[in-house]
Amino acid sequence: MADLNGEPVRPVFALVDCNNFYASCERLFRPDLRGRPVIVLSNNDGCVVARSKEAKQLGIKMAVPLYQVQEIIERENVAVFSSNYALYGDLSARVMSVLESQAPTLEVYSIDEAFLDLTGLEYCDSLSRYGSALQQRVFNWTGIGVGVGIAPSKTLAKLANHAAKRYPATGGVVDLSDPVRQQRLLNITPVQEVWGVGRRQGKRLQAAGIKTALQLSQCDPRWIRMQFSVTLERTVRELCGQSCLALEQCPPPRQQVLCSRTFAQRITDYPAMHSAICQYAARAAEKLRQQDRSARGVTIFIRTNPHSQTDPYYSESACRQLAVPTQDTRTLIRTVTALLSSIWRDGYRYMKAGVMLSDLYPPGTFQPTLFDPAESPSSARLMQALDRINASGKGRIWFAGEGKCDGWQMKRNKLSPAYTTRWKDLPVVRA
Repeated sequence: MADLNGEPVRPVFALVDCNNFYASCERLFRPDLRGRPVIVLSNNDGCVVARSKEAKQLGIKMAVPLYQVQEIIERENVAVFSSNYALYGDLSARVMSVLESQAPTLEVYSIDEAFLDLTGLEYCDSLSRYGSALQQRVFNWTGIGVGVGIAPSKTLAKLANHAAKRYPATGGVVDLSDPVRQQRLLNITPVQEVWGVGRRQGKRLQAAGIKTALQLSQCDPRWIRMQFSVTLERTVRELCGQSCLALEQCPPPRQQVLCSRTFAQRITDYPAMHSAICQYAARAAEKLRQQDRSARGVTIFIRTNPHSQTDPYYSESACRQLAVPTQDTRTLIRTVTALLSSIWRDGYRYMKAGVMLSDLYPPGTFQPTLFDPAESPSSARLMQALDRINASGKGRIWFAGEGKCDGWQMKRNKLSPAYTTRWKDLPVVRA
């Protein structure tokens, strides 16, 4: 791509990241929580996975177990919520929809992050002004605050976004198009905070005398490749403003589908475990069909608490390769039931179980042998009808193997209403 003078146009990326996303979602329909510390818990209300700015200022750390901060919660009147994935997923879709309308190309990087391609936009407007306008539009249309980092590479955009959140004087928008500003930020950024470096590799770099992102950017890329990896070489080039990572408009197909949970209560009897495994198989099959894939490999695992001082430890898994790939819940439930029977042991208090589907195939790509059984043509139609009914909100169909045992279900005692996805939970405003 070249400009009017024939010069190549330098790529420009923006990373838009929602501020304290889970906590912001919980506050959105609760104006009374403004200014009050808010935390969100992991599955089974175990650990802190999200904190508002006020909660961070109280010293509540990420991933700390709930019981360790109970005193702070009670003393400082901290609002505590279980993870409400339906709410977060819906609000994430709204934010991404707004971003998609404001840029020609969008890559959804995570539930609360997206990369935008702003190449050529600097000829029309100031990138900083664009970032501020984008920030304001997302807030006006969704109620979610975001930070915006703009730079000539995705790695630099990630650093710019980090700076936009760390330094209030930026107003939540940092443009690193200027090389001088790039150097200044890189010089004050520890090397382990660079996207793609991490703690372990950061220690190796520090041992080699490379302590800041600026020092990393000044390394010979060929030396970095020989001493570390080609991935880190790309990071070095990205820090120098050379774009090596293009936007992925279509996420790569998944290589496996996993459904696992830690139980709210320990499972000690086979029927409860059978019910759990069958439910996980049914959920994994739904995910499989949403991706338009069929699975040939089926694996299950069960285990007790490895940290228990009183209960004996037991962990086992089993897998099976199907003759032909399938996305039929009935076939998968029959398979996991047989696998569970082979690894179940009485006398244990099981803490976790899961089902993993692997060896995935798009429709029509698997070549069976002459003697492989063919899946019934009615199978796909039946699964489509099942998914359509379950997605309608008017009722749900489940298989007998899933049962009604729910004492092991995930604990979410502090779950907020599904404000945006359930009719009865819609907020009501009275004059």
